[in-house]
Amino acid sequence: MCRAVAGKLGKNERYRKSSVVRRKIQRVRNGKTIRTLDLFAGCGGLSLGFASAGFSIIGAVEADPKAAESHALNFHPQGNVLHESGKSNAIDITSVSPEALVDMLHLGRTTESAIDVIIGGPPCQAFARVGRAKLREVDRHPEAFLRDSRANLYLRYIDYVRSLIPLAVVMENVPDALNYGGHNICEEVCEVLSEEGYSCQYTMLNAAFYGVPQMRERMFLFAWRKELESTITLPEPTHYVQLPAGYEGTRAVALKTVRNQALFRTRGTAGSAQFYMAAPIPAPTLPRAVTAKEATEDLPPILGHLDGSIRRGTRRFTDYVKYRMYGAKLNSYCRLMREWPGFACSDGVKDHVIRSLPRDYQIFQAMKPGDQYPQAHRIALSLFEERLAELAKSGQRLAVGSPEYESLKKSIVPPYDPSKFPNKWRKMEADLPARTLLAHLGKDSYSHIHYDSGQARTISVREAARLQSFPDGFIFAGTMNPAFRQIGNAVPPLLANAIAHSVLGVLGVTPAEPPLNQRLL
Repeated sequence: MCRAVAGKLGKNERYRKSSVVRRKIQRVRNGKTIRTLDLFAGCGGLSLGFASAGFSIIGAVEADPKAAESHALNFHPQGNVLHESGKSNAIDITSVSPEALVDMLHLGRTTESAIDVIIGGPPCQAFARVGRAKLREVDRHPEAFLRDSRANLYLRYIDYVRSLIPLAVVMENVPDALNYGGHNICEEVCEVLSEEGYSCQYTMLNAAFYGVPQMRERMFLFAWRKELESTITLPEPTHYVQLPAGYEGTRAVALKTVRNQALFRTRGTAGSAQFYMAAPIPAPTLPRAVTAKEATEDLPPILGHLDGSIRRGTRRFTDYVKYRMYGAKLNSYCRLMREWPGFACSDGVKDHVIRSLPRDYQIFQAMKPGDQYPQAHRIALSLFEERLAELAKSGQRLAVGSPEYESLKKSIVPPYDPSKFPNKWRKMEADLPARTLLAHLGKDSYSHIHYDSGQARTISVREAARLQSFPDGFIFAGTMNPAFRQIGNAVPPLLANAIAHSVLGVLGVTPAEPPLNQRLL
């Protein structure tokens, strides 16, 4: 008897939620605002892509103060109930319930009716140690995330979905989410969301295939309410590049669990990768991918570090520099970065700033495109030997191991073991998209040494933003290091925009404009 009552209550609950969902569907298909919440929003790469496709970013949750401030400056510059004008309050998702957030945003009388779409990228590491059993506790215990700090972030994300009942969800993460110690996070999240009434798919997309001048591979998980009675169509690639072997290796490792689960499925056992969706394959006949040079060639050269006018110290975004190209000379990518709707910038930028790294300028200059740290270390040792020879000619012979010898070596040769840190440095190729930008840019920029040997430097903040497809009118709060970190952590807005159009399709909404990457063709 108790079981029958429990089942009946469950059926009534499902009917109630479905009624809420159908009202939302009717609302957005009647042309109303698609109310979108960005969780783990960072500075707003996903938000920008979705906003540019017509979604309304009505709120964001981000714990990093500078990233939260950047998000507020760009999406709520006049302030809103969460953010004062020009300021932002970082929000820890573990300390704010969905109900409290809806109340703070004054979004309506009920939590379930407030949000149409949730986007974001919760970190996967904690979840990987928890697994599907803990995820399922969300259904049984709405506050399960409070009991296990390891599961806080993913469980919290799913709890927001469960409470807000969005029509669609987009979750972004690293490829390792498909195989974190043999653990397929994406498959398990899809299992839980499917039990909550969602159709689900996940895939891997490379940003370079969508007009971004960066070979950035990421996982994207899509979930949409079954009441929509639709299917997801992944964005079609617009550009082509032959990915380096390292990217194919990363993809192969990530897909290992998918292949294994598919094998299990054919054998009729548990664990099938039923939610994986292979990404569209770009044809070699497509326009070639946007290159690093094409992405940055209209920005002025930086040479002050070579004559001593740029020195060590905090880099603030106070110096306005004008573009070096205008009008017909601009390629389509530079033009888009300067004319992005809502983020246009006509004359120049303020964040074209770099690190002062005087020890390394000669090394940067001598490196060849594609050279990494082992080559850089050999160049440094050669420069050191040349300096020793010059001193010897002048009568100053430094004994090996002497304080003078070691001091000179330290001033020329980086201290890292090339066998342990082969990928620590890399000089970009002008005629290829950049390799993946990481949050580590906030600590140093050696992974992206400028392709122009004459400038002998690492990339600037604005160049990093260009490689990530942030338009020039997008503001990064703070100084150089926080800005680099925000950029490295972000989803490329141009890719996010293409994904947003896929979400419009699953919602049954006709986009007002084609994806922005179409402007590059």
